[in-house]
Amino acid sequence: MEQPSPPHDLLSTAQLYPLGDAAVVLQLGDTISEVTHRAIQVLGHSLDQVPFPGLREYVSAFTTLTVYYDPWVVSRNGKRNPYKVVADRLYSLLCELPAASASETQPLVEIPVCYGGSFGPDLALVAEHTGLAPAEVIRLHTEPEYLVYMIGFAPGFPYLGGMPEQLTTPRKAQPRPLVPAGSVGIAGGQTGVYSLPTPGGWQLIGRTPRRLFTPEAASPSLLRAGQRLRFVAISEEQYEHLLEHEL
Repeated sequence: MEQPSPPHDLLSTAQLYPLGDAAVVLQLGDTISEVTHRAIQVLGHSLDQVPFPGLREYVSAFTTLTVYYDPWVVSRNGKRNPYKVVADRLYSLLCELPAASASETQPLVEIPVCYGGSFGPDLALVAEHTGLAPAEVIRLHTEPEYLVYMIGFAPGFPYLGGMPEQLTTPRKAQPRPLVPAGSVGIAGGQTGVYSLPTPGGWQLIGRTPRRLFTPEAASPSLLRAGQRLRFVAISEEQYEHLLEHEL
């Protein structure tokens, strides 16, 4: 699927500001969109390709890229203002954004999901709220390709874009004290997958046997920002078989 290119007027929405004394935040407007997401991914890729001395890490979100750095290294032993050095570097990368090389194309990830029953106790509630049959909820949820905008809330938890508007359902008024890992939920106009057992208030419509976060692995998170995925409906028997294989 072709990715959108960042527009030249992205500069007009950009803001740079410090986060404490060892980080800079670059904010590209306040609207969640694939264009903004794409720009943030390309900027991160540029930092991966040519990191500056003192760069510790960066964290991408819906509309921001936060860059953490070592002030002493960046300032060259106190001779320069570290915030200005990093902010100038980010602004320079932003100015060169249309010509920046794109991040490598990543394969589509399939997430098998057993919908309804004990795995998706809120499927009927979502169906009632949306005026759809449970089977139609499942069909609509498995139809799109979703974009992983960011990983947050818990390690490996993906915030996804692309869910059909018909499935929009508010989160629960009273969160559950514990949601099983692999649970697939809906909250407002978003859908996501619980990567670890945590409290949560999303409406649970199914569960996947795939592990989204494996601490002992070299790359602990199954997903990362910029990937695309789709959900595939499976039976309970298939779930059990895949769960045994996954473990």
